[in-house]
Amino acid sequence: MSDFRSDTVTQPSLAMKDAMLAAPLGDDVFAGDPTVNALQSMAADMLGYEAALFAPSGTQTNLIALMTHCQRGDEAIVGQQWHTYRWEGGGMAVLGSIQPQPVPHQPDGTLALADIEAAIKPDDPHFARTRLLVIENTHGGKVLPMSYMHAAAELAKSRGLVTHIDGARLFNAAVSIAHEDGADPIVTARALCQGYDSVSICLSKGLGAPVGSLLLGSQNFIQQARRVRKMLGGGMRQAGILAAAGRYALENNIHRLAEDHLNILTLASELRRVCDESPDLKGKVVVHDANTNILFMDVDATLAPSLLKHLAEHGVLVTSGSQRGASGPVVRVRWVTHLDIGDEDIDQAIQAMSNFAL
Repeated sequence: MSDFRSDTVTQPSLAMKDAMLAAPLGDDVFAGDPTVNALQSMAADMLGYEAALFAPSGTQTNLIALMTHCQRGDEAIVGQQWHTYRWEGGGMAVLGSIQPQPVPHQPDGTLALADIEAAIKPDDPHFARTRLLVIENTHGGKVLPMSYMHAAAELAKSRGLVTHIDGARLFNAAVSIAHEDGADPIVTARALCQGYDSVSICLSKGLGAPVGSLLLGSQNFIQQARRVRKMLGGGMRQAGILAAAGRYALENNIHRLAEDHLNILTLASELRRVCDESPDLKGKVVVHDANTNILFMDVDATLAPSLLKHLAEHGVLVTSGSQRGASGPVVRVRWVTHLDIGDEDIDQAIQAMSNFAL
């Protein structure tokens, strides 16, 4: 089975499992788990923050950040398709009493700086107080460039806002930018965070850990965030067995993300070739460009059910959803490469598409 549904489906390697079994443990609610403490210090040093907090999921680290930065009735500026706004169960509103102010996306995945500025409310009791700007990098696999990240942070600071990065795949962005610049991905990731008050990073996506995310910020911010984590039920005890996987991921799996990026480029190129050579697929399947490890393919709505069934029957798993295309309804298919996708999986996917095109 070739599972392209998400980079969350990865399995821990034998070496990662060994690290988990060997981890010294303590009670993290008492801040006494040495492996959790080591992971938090390592990540903070890596990205240039004073402190970090380990939590079960990226949804929780984002919510902890929002509830730490904002009070009841405050407002957070978010992207219309940001994970924090669309894919996290409305937690900021339901649990944090935070008003989201969504802003439309540009084709490159950014929020226009002018739109951000226009969304900031005046200091008037009729309005929720605009308190926070949230940025997501990557977004849908698209890399928000370094210059944009710094410009958005500077805009927020000039208007008195605090800032948070949903960096679930921040290291994918860093690896992509570093490849273009000939730089080190970890140095690049640190630079992407410069000027932001907090960032959350996911350990269980491309980095390959089975569980866990990290929230980074100042010492005072993380102290307050620990209290919010407790309220949300995220305090864990001997969590070092999970944190050890996160340490292994940060030590071993950042640079290898470049392999996932190369694999998605190969997949995109071959899918285009198959579709262009098939009279039945040409014009009915559009393969978009990919920046990192996520590829979207728009399929004519009348063709999609049979294609998706065919892929599944041939051992190729993907996710999909309805979209409105330029010429009518389409089904957008998402392919995600990760450390458990190799050359054989790419070949299997291309062969399945080729067989469908016959």
